[in-house]
Amino acid sequence: MHNSKSSLRSFIDVSAGSHFPIQNLPYGSFRRSAEDTPRIGVAIGDFILDLSVIEHEGLFKNTLLDHDKVFSRPVLNPFMALGRSAWKEARQLITDLLREDNPVLRDNQELRKKALLRPEEVLLQMPVSITDYTDFYSSREHATNVGIMFRGKDNALMPNWLHLPVAYHGRASSIVLGGTPIRRPMGQTVQDSGDRPRFTPSRLLDFELEMGFLVGPGNELGNPIPINDAIDHIFGMVLVNDWSARDIQKWEYQPLGPFLGKNFATSISPWVVTMNALEPFRTGGPEQDPSPLPYLQGEENRAYDIQLEVWIQEEGVSVPFTICRSNFKYLYWTICQQLAHHTINGCNLQTGDLLASGTISGPTPDSYGSLLELTWGGSKALRLPGGQERKFLQDGDILGITGWCQGEGYRVGFGEVVGKILPASGK
Repeated sequence: MHNSKSSLRSFIDVSAGSHFPIQNLPYGSFRRSAEDTPRIGVAIGDFILDLSVIEHEGLFKNTLLDHDKVFSRPVLNPFMALGRSAWKEARQLITDLLREDNPVLRDNQELRKKALLRPEEVLLQMPVSITDYTDFYSSREHATNVGIMFRGKDNALMPNWLHLPVAYHGRASSIVLGGTPIRRPMGQTVQDSGDRPRFTPSRLLDFELEMGFLVGPGNELGNPIPINDAIDHIFGMVLVNDWSARDIQKWEYQPLGPFLGKNFATSISPWVVTMNALEPFRTGGPEQDPSPLPYLQGEENRAYDIQLEVWIQEEGVSVPFTICRSNFKYLYWTICQQLAHHTINGCNLQTGDLLASGTISGPTPDSYGSLLELTWGGSKALRLPGGQERKFLQDGDILGITGWCQGEGYRVGFGEVVGKILPASGK
């Protein structure tokens, strides 16, 4: 792991437990009012720095960022398309502007008033126009648990699983910003083997603890991205909850895989944490045995030490209850392997594509990243502090995911992605 100690400080007071110190500077989109045009900002402590104001003041002139006013746009796509050199320059300029020893913003009260906003003063927006969406299945623990439940211990992993990052093509149009309520989906389900299907609300609604990465510059059709170049195409990461209707999925998924059981909603967190901010937290992942084919062999230590937690809050209870603690570093296949595999056949990725990890489960039962695993297919219930039990999500439940990297005296965090379950339409 790289050195995660930093003496860098901002003139804005940031608590040690904050997700948004100067070492982070995640990007997001926001409006100042419902009628306002969205623009780009970064989170710093308990504030949002409006980069469109900084841009208007000419502080990005004669740089790679002096290009089509990328921070006055409603989404990050134009900035993401500029590539790694521009991302690095932006990070350096914004960091310098926020340093405790730089008077440019610190001592300019008029500029501070215009550029530094409280979160309660703004409406967060979807940070990226997501062009396409792929969901991987890259946690060996999760794949093994689900395989044991459905196929037995001897056939838990499919023959291809240790040789390639398995994935399916998701639905970009139903990706929503965290905080958006999630309506329980309707669909065909079969309760017992041999029964005729019924059209009902899903009874087995679940969360999936995931993370996703966003593509910056893409590739031309027919030209794969080599694994050692993959990181140059990855802008940053978000928390992902890929909600899942297990009963709908179980009936539909053979022979082609997930469809209506997965495409009704996927939630992402509003702040995009850049790969530059995550660099100090690179670490080794699980040993890959058998050794992958050459096109999947690349730079070592491309896992990231990101602590993850999931909580649930039942209706009428004021305090959330943590039900899972996991870590992104448990993933068997890295983000660079995922991207290289995705393009090896010549598939063209585009700026704004979201590639998600699949459910992230760890080695112990309290690190399982879904209720399917935590309750082992609904065979044992979770006991909640309010006295209720849960096998799957009920209407009125609020579920949240949070994650952060822990440095010495600071955190690089992702905030939260939260969703409340609403009854099925017409119910």
